[in-house]
Amino acid sequence: MKYFEIEYLKLGKKDRLIIQATSKIEAIKDFRDRPKGIFISVKEIPEPFEYKIKKIKEKINEKIITKNIPILSYIATLRQMAVMLDAGIPINYTLENSIKTSDNKQIKAMFSDIANDIESGSNLSASLKRYEKQVGQLSIAMVELGEKTGMLSESINKLADILQEIYDNRQKMKKATRYPLMTIMAMMVAFSVVITLVVPQFASIFASYKTALPFPTRMLLWIEHSIKEYGVIIGIGALCIFLILSYLYKKNDKFHYLVDKIMLKIYIVGSVIYLSMIGRFIYIFDTLIKSGIPIIEAIDTALSVIDNIYLKDRLSLIKSSITEGKSLSEGFKSTEQFETMILQMIEAGESSGAINMMLGKISNYYKNKYANLIDNISTLIEPLLIAGIAGFVLLLALGIFLPMWSLADTVGG
Repeated sequence: MKYFEIEYLKLGKKDRLIIQATSKIEAIKDFRDRPKGIFISVKEIPEPFEYKIKKIKEKINEKIITKNIPILSYIATLRQMAVMLDAGIPINYTLENSIKTSDNKQIKAMFSDIANDIESGSNLSASLKRYEKQVGQLSIAMVELGEKTGMLSESINKLADILQEIYDNRQKMKKATRYPLMTIMAMMVAFSVVITLVVPQFASIFASYKTALPFPTRMLLWIEHSIKEYGVIIGIGALCIFLILSYLYKKNDKFHYLVDKIMLKIYIVGSVIYLSMIGRFIYIFDTLIKSGIPIIEAIDTALSVIDNIYLKDRLSLIKSSITEGKSLSEGFKSTEQFETMILQMIEAGESSGAINMMLGKISNYYKNKYANLIDNISTLIEPLLIAGIAGFVLLLALGIFLPMWSLADTVGG
């Protein structure tokens, strides 16, 4: 791209304008498309200093913005924007105020760029599309809806509600799994201490034992020997395997698909993933339909918040069925991911013209089911933890005390 300086006459005075174009002809055409004045001359010039500064700023902002945007800061900014827009404040002043009050660098940089775009004549949704990776397709869809309906403040406020719902569900999950994870970590630490500090103390005693050692004792000694001799190699190997699997999960679609499918079949984990993803899909789909977004667009947007690609692939069959002229209930049935009661509710909603009401009920159903699972997740995991602790204690007790009892019997005999 080259830079051209256009000299023109406006209200009897000469003025200049710098235009980026591939040729002089294109620069002249671009100038004539703008109601600036009477064209006089054009010449090619080196890149102006202010453009160099602008590029540097854009690169810095791009590096800042590519980082993950904290969802709570983003939600707070959206709510502030909704309040100001609802009060009748123009969008450019709203963005300026949001930039000033936000304490997050990524949000400041992103909304600064968006404010510049709007000053140049762009609209909010078009500018926001540049940051789809950071804000998600849902944000763009809700802003577009607000612009089309003239209710931008309501759409932004609804977007903040949806994002808050997603965030709250994630926090509930973290809170529910905190105790089981701490218990598992404590077990791992205790087992490591016993294997590395306690078992070696008995190794010399067991070495002088002339008869065959019991299986639990041989297992403990084998684990202790493996950790002592090959601990570093085992650790490096485990790290390499983890990195390879992580790379395949990110880069290989077939492997990613297979892992996501397997994850849905794991005890408790599969139920948590399924209910959170399906509940999120139904909630956003219902919200968008009620807001007036066409059903195909609503499905696309709702699918964009599904992280499990196997489930996302199955749910995309709803869109395929509708484009083929089938009903919504047939689309849901084709996914094979919904129980009969849900399918009957959707079918009843379609036949009675109350699909929005039924989707709301289904959304609440999955929301309550997910909340109930999270509230009882510690109870569900407890039998596994107890079995793990019992197995650890049993292995330790049998491994250490069985040969000691046999030795005592021999001495006593």
